[in-house]
Amino acid sequence: MSDTKTERKDSMKSTWRTADRSQWTIYHRLLDSGGLHHVDLDREIPTFPKMAKVPYLSDWQLNRFIIFYSVVPFALHELYVRVTGHNIGPIMAYMLYYQATKTMMTQALHSMKELGHAVGFLDGDKHERDGVPDVGVKKTFIAMTLAGLSRMFAMIYLTYSVDRTPAMMNWKWIVPVVGLYAVTLDFWFYWYHRLMHEIPILWKFHRTHHLTKHPNMLLAGYADFEQEVLDTIGIPLLTFFSLRAVGVPFDFYTFFACVQTVTFSEVSGHSGVRMYASAPGPLTWLWRLVDAELIIEDHDLHHRIGYRKSHNYGKQTRVWDRVFGTCYPRVESKLANVDYDQRLRLALW
Repeated sequence: MSDTKTERKDSMKSTWRTADRSQWTIYHRLLDSGGLHHVDLDREIPTFPKMAKVPYLSDWQLNRFIIFYSVVPFALHELYVRVTGHNIGPIMAYMLYYQATKTMMTQALHSMKELGHAVGFLDGDKHERDGVPDVGVKKTFIAMTLAGLSRMFAMIYLTYSVDRTPAMMNWKWIVPVVGLYAVTLDFWFYWYHRLMHEIPILWKFHRTHHLTKHPNMLLAGYADFEQEVLDTIGIPLLTFFSLRAVGVPFDFYTFFACVQTVTFSEVSGHSGVRMYASAPGPLTWLWRLVDAELIIEDHDLHHRIGYRKSHNYGKQTRVWDRVFGTCYPRVESKLANVDYDQRLRLALW
């Protein structure tokens, strides 16, 4: 590939939103139709110096978001069972729960965008957030779509049973299993992610994702195909079978709650919104006690400062970064710089 073609492929220039719409493809229109942008072009974005106080988004705000978008499809499913007297089949379950995940992520994009317009973005005094690049609109849309479709297929295939309804879920296990799933997934992800950085033959599959130094939520899936397969299917399945092997109880509904939680963390961790917000989950309080909880700035620094060699490899916690010595100090979100009196709200709809 020539240098010119390489530069074009690697370009992060994003001008398509202000370009002639007659030149748009269907992928431009699909991204634009849902308002799936990290900012609105006609609204201002506040900027702050590095040591200005950072507002706070509580664990409850994040966890209630996950709970809401998990419980609603459970309730609709159970209502159907009570009204009709029989359970839905795998295809209908696939459609219902895929749509629930899609709805949650669409609302997450909108809610985070509103917070970005309210409180700005990390490193905003130096650089604006990267948009979806002109050369990557199709790649971004396809990655978003396939990630949701493939994960749901795996979940249905492995765990869905017409003999069980949401009311039969083992509720006493859901909280510990969701927490255990996140930290176990993070172990496998940590080493896969770190090796992708440190081994040259693997780095070539990860470098595209690191073209963005100031990512937004849509760019969470901006990567080469090989990485996307491992991110969306490989690591979750490795986590699932690891926990199954040691006897952790898993049914479809527990699995769904686990994936909802970690998917939200993966995407929101790329938002770059200038606030102190941890990855959601039932064990966040525990990781905070040992200075191992993950917040938005941690992964933002992974993109901004790290490249071929990096740090902050975890996506759900900093447990394994702490254990293996790869944490990077925070800049704007140091505890002394957090304004706990300026509490934010994550809109549910």
